[in-house]
Amino acid sequence: MQELSGKVAIVTGGAQGLGEAICRTLAAADVVTIVSDIREELAEKVAAEISAEGGKAIALKLDVTDENQILSAVEKVISQHGHLDILINNAGTDLTVSIEEMGIQDWDRILAVNLRAPFILSKAVISHMKERKSGHIVNIASTASKRAWANASAYHASKWGLLGFSHALHVEARPHKVKVTAVIAGGMQTPFILDRFPDTPLENLQDPKNVAETIRFILTQPAETVIPEVMVVPMNETSYP
Repeated sequence: MQELSGKVAIVTGGAQGLGEAICRTLAAADVVTIVSDIREELAEKVAAEISAEGGKAIALKLDVTDENQILSAVEKVISQHGHLDILINNAGTDLTVSIEEMGIQDWDRILAVNLRAPFILSKAVISHMKERKSGHIVNIASTASKRAWANASAYHASKWGLLGFSHALHVEARPHKVKVTAVIAGGMQTPFILDRFPDTPLENLQDPKNVAETIRFILTQPAETVIPEVMVVPMNETSYP
């Protein structure tokens, strides 16, 4: 298994929910964790708590819909640390409305966060990783990339697209010793679900720490092994399969 100690990781949407769990899990494995989020104060809080517990974490304000911010952030991280080993494309958003109610701007925003941003972030880091002949990009998909339900057309479009993009990037990056993995996460006990659907029974959802631990496991695979796709769902998953 590969050691994670000393590696540098950017986690988008790292200030709460699954992103926060990933940041804490990676920091516990001695990864220098860049907690990136558009909500700077929350990112700073998470980074401060990780640092107080002995981990290495740095808050980074990042709007993933702004390509200039992305390019600047990646350049800054590589300049400060000398290398970037892991990119976790976790930031996501949704709007639960019918297609008649969804505005075009809402559609564009959801796809910008969920699909366009992983493309730009991956594009920004891939040359660096290819040059070093190492690196790992993890794209957080969803069971929404495997099936569909009502009032989530933009979310489904973005997650189906992200899964396809992830596999395409895996094919491109693999000859250069760069790994790409799509993590298809089922329902989790996070604000993403509970803030919108507060009546969801907690027993139907999984602790995001479980998904974060799966990501840590994926990242520690031997150099000659890559896991292109993995699904992690709660035992009482009601949406898929």
